[in-house]
Amino acid sequence: MRRRVGYGGPNGWPVPYGRWHCFWSRGFGWLEGAAAAFLFLMLTPLRERLRALGPGLILAAAGIGAGDVVVASVTGIRFGTTLLWAVVLTAVLKFVVTEALARWQLATGETIVRAWVTRLPGWVAIYFAAYLLLWTFLVGASLSSACGLAGASLFPGLPVPIWGAIHALVAAVLVATNRYARFQSVMKALVGVMALCVLGCALVARPSVPDVIRGLVVPSVPAGGGGAQVLALLGGIGGSLSVICYGYWMRAAGWRGVDKIDVVRSDVRIAYVFTGLFGMALVIIAAGVHASAVGGARMAIEVAARLESVAGPAAGWVFLFGFWCTVFTAMLGVWQGIPQVYVDLLGGWRARRAGYGQAGYEMPNAGATGTHRDRGIYLAALGYLAGPPLLLLWFRQPVAVVIMFSIAGAFFMPFLAATLLYLNNRREWIGESANGRLGNGALIVCLVVFGLVCGRELMVIWSR
Repeated sequence: MRRRVGYGGPNGWPVPYGRWHCFWSRGFGWLEGAAAAFLFLMLTPLRERLRALGPGLILAAAGIGAGDVVVASVTGIRFGTTLLWAVVLTAVLKFVVTEALARWQLATGETIVRAWVTRLPGWVAIYFAAYLLLWTFLVGASLSSACGLAGASLFPGLPVPIWGAIHALVAAVLVATNRYARFQSVMKALVGVMALCVLGCALVARPSVPDVIRGLVVPSVPAGGGGAQVLALLGGIGGSLSVICYGYWMRAAGWRGVDKIDVVRSDVRIAYVFTGLFGMALVIIAAGVHASAVGGARMAIEVAARLESVAGPAAGWVFLFGFWCTVFTAMLGVWQGIPQVYVDLLGGWRARRAGYGQAGYEMPNAGATGTHRDRGIYLAALGYLAGPPLLLLWFRQPVAVVIMFSIAGAFFMPFLAATLLYLNNRREWIGESANGRLGNGALIVCLVVFGLVCGRELMVIWSR
């Protein structure tokens, strides 16, 4: 069934009736109208492209959560579009780290978690295990509180903790009872809706095109906290520990061997192009509607309210729905991926005790043995994500939870960049896929930048 289309846009551009039609009636300029029409005309091929996309789209969805919305919105409120270049830089740095992680797995056949356990000193795995336990608890609480806020904003009949618990349990059931292929289809559908909602709202915000271009191509650091906000963007956009889940989604997609490196690079590139566009859209929306700075994930509610006053109730509702899609897809991605980290970590310890990963031994494929035991570990980790963290919601501190999670996430990226810099230079392990000068230089930049972000978070904690 073909959708009804009108031709009331500037210069005869076709425009679908409905919400986009009401946006035209508000007298938007030719650029916003052309972009809206372009989005509509691309809907059919977009559906086909979504079907062909790999796990990179899940990576992008899992990495974009409430913290991204908060950091990007605060940036837009305080500095307008001046720091858009920092959003692009963040996406580039996350691409570098994820590509190195994926290249290691394709070349060696083992995940980065397994490498930490079997190829590095024992304290590395112990440090990571302790961090993983803390991070899992915080991310469970953060995503549950963000989903609770989104649900209570759209349907105010229930309080935030109830909505948070409902989302956590529904996500756990969906993940536990569905195979990867169906999970991927659900994620793609939600990501498509999320992108249309947020990118559409960015058009409604009517950004100044010269200002947007200047913010993208002219790096500048405004006085009065601009440097700190750049570091906040670098640490808060695109996820942290969820990055390593890409290895498990690669494996589920059947991507193995170095001959897949070009496919993986293209997939990861798409993931971070999407992340960058999404982050820029949030900055543009907050800058365009002149929202007021409020605490934590409630920033999204403030932006929606301001957007509603600028473009009508439909625009505010669309943004809130996009925010809900954002945090719920992040929850689904984390709920599906992080339990696999626990399975891999414990499997790596068993392999180390058996002598795998040392000279003269061959590492078995993950999941080849201990299927029932691994399933039990997976479900236990999923229960840890979806259960105990909900207690924090009942203490009426959802905003504080999101902030604590963002701080904890900043400590992981320097660790990941440093270990990849070491592992991917061991040619006896990785062969011809070892880093070249460009790869080493890029990872060193990542290590320095993420180290600065971590240092800033330590200073924030110390000052409190």
